[in-house]
This record gives sequence, structure tokens and C-alpha cells, in this order.
Amino acid sequence: MTNLQIFLDIATEAALAAGAVLQGYLGKLGDAITEKGRPGDLVTAADKASEVVILDILRRHFPEHSILAEESGKLGNQDNQYLWAIDPLDGTTNYAHQYSAFAVSIGLLVNGVPSVGVIYDPFHDELFRAATGLGATRNRQKIQVSATSELSQSLLVTGFAYDRRETSDNNYAEFCHLTHLTQGVRRSGSAALDLAYVACGRVDGYWERGISPWDVVAGIVLLQEAGGKVTAYNGNSFQLESGRILATNGNIHEKLSHELIEVPPLSSWK
Repeated sequence: MTNLQIFLDIATEAALAAGAVLQGYLGKLGDAITEKGRPGDLVTAADKASEVVILDILRRHFPEHSILAEESGKLGNQDNQYLWAIDPLDGTTNYAHQYSAFAVSIGLLVNGVPSVGVIYDPFHDELFRAATGLGATRNRQKIQVSATSELSQSLLVTGFAYDRRETSDNNYAEFCHLTHLTQGVRRSGSAALDLAYVACGRVDGYWERGISPWDVVAGIVLLQEAGGKVTAYNGNSFQLESGRILATNGNIHEKLSHELIEVPPLSSWK
């Protein structure tokens, strides 16, 4: 087996174990829900317990690898060529309300390049897996992006950052603009699932701002291996530190990029 196949299998083991933890906590959190400092930015006992399980498995198999985890931050030697980006519960607000859009996301960067990704939705028992050169699957069956080529026929998905209350750079204008140009725009509350859904053809494109590496590394691998495209809003190379992503089936990418750049300010909407 190649290293990537080994990494993929261990990431799968960790994601499934973490998913079992989330299932165990679902609907039983009680008062074990707090805010990290910004309104709506929640963390629960389930987030923390899920991350502990993931870290235990990854450290057991790859003690020399570095880690960037949502709850624990940077762990290990950050100069190592292997960096795991972990979101133990993507969609915490949904989870806290027992709304069924949440997932475990485990991605691996090799020399800074997203190379392995596993996203597990324990509520629907959907396992998305991919590694560079090995293809992308949903529940072990190959997936690919949609063939939609016109924005007017597309279904998009997006999200809103936690600081949307404090800044005018909040994605509201883009949401309104693209809702008028497409068959619709959805907001799931889970960036990982958004990318997985573009990868398997359920939606045709996704954009968002205010994201963190652990939100998207796994999904980027899935989408690229399923035939999709990931860039910055303007079509340039995607930079993880930018916090902004445009991800599509490839066919609508240039058109969606153009519309994002040309969005009129929200004040002009009536």
C-alpha cells in the first residue's frame, strides 16, 4: 500500500470512531454547551470527546506527525511535512439543536498540499473518502461532480461566518445575488458536508468566507478527486490562510467566480 492509502485507512478509522462518540452524545448534552467568545460559536462536550478519540488514534499510528485541531489548536512539530487538519464536529450549532447536518472532518496536508480527506456524517451513516490519485468515494462507491454547466440550472450552497454580526463583509449580498441567478442557494451549516455534496453531485458549487483549514482540507481532496475545482473567489490559486473558498463542479466555475466579483452592495437591493 502507498503511504496515502495507509493514511486514508487510519483517518477512516478515526472518523468512524469519532462518529460513534457523536452519536452517543446526540440529544444528551444538557448544559454541556458553551460559547467560545463570539455569539453562535459553540463548543460542546461532544466536540471535545470526539477530538480526543481522533487524536488518540492519529498519535498512536503517526506520533511524529503535526496536528491542527479545532479545539486543541497546534500540536507537535508544525514543520513536519505531514499536518493533520481536524474538525471533530463540523456543524456544532446544528448538532446542539439535533439538526441533522454535522460531520467529522479529517484532512491531511503533505508539504502544505491537501492530500487525504475523510468526512463522516454519523447521522446518515455516510462516509466520504479520498486521497490524491486514489479517487473519491461515498460509502466505498465512486463519486463524481455534477455535469451542470449553467448557473441558471445550478443549485449552490454557502455559509456565513461567526463574525457576520460585526462586519459588512458578511456574504449576505452574495447570497441574495446568487439566489436570483440560480435554482437556489442552500445553507447547511457544515462546510465539510457542503464540499462533500459538491463532490458527489448533489449541489453544483460552494463558496464561503471566514473558514479555517480544518473546515475544508478534507473536502478539498474529495472535490478534486471527484473532478471538481477549488480556487480563490477570483479564480487564482486557493490559499488556506485566506479564509475564502470557491469550489464547484468545474463547469460553472468561471461564471460563478465572475458573479462573486461583480456582486452589487447589499444597500442596492430592494
